[in-house]
Amino acid sequence: VHVVESGGGTVQAGGSLRLSCEVSGYSYSSYCMGWFRHVPGKEREGVAGIGSDGSTSSADSVKGRFTISKDNAKNTLYLQMNSLKPEDTAMYYCTIVVAPCMTALQALGALVDEYNLRGQGTQVTVSS
Repeated sequence: VHVVESGGGTVQAGGSLRLSCEVSGYSYSSYCMGWFRHVPGKEREGVAGIGSDGSTSSADSVKGRFTISKDNAKNTLYLQMNSLKPEDTAMYYCTIVVAPCMTALQALGALVDEYNLRGQGTQVTVSS
């Protein structure tokens, strides 16, 4: 299984980035997926999740600014991030929830679990 994130970078506050997560060797369409972020010294934070039922949910800290989506034909998960703030600076990880999961709310609550499949992360830096 390969989970590869891309799209991170440095952007000024108010800017946008689109993260992509390509999954190979794993049929993820029936699993919950999502993104979490991590700043060294702080706890991991679930950012946005997508359920196996197609529902989506996001954390209050990014609601209205970040949008999660996926393209099953391309085995790719996306995170569109708009109106970025300096506090969004973090390493962003794409993750596949391996525990039984159906809804986006269930996904959001499980994104930071240690036993999930995830990639190496992509760094997002927002300058003020």
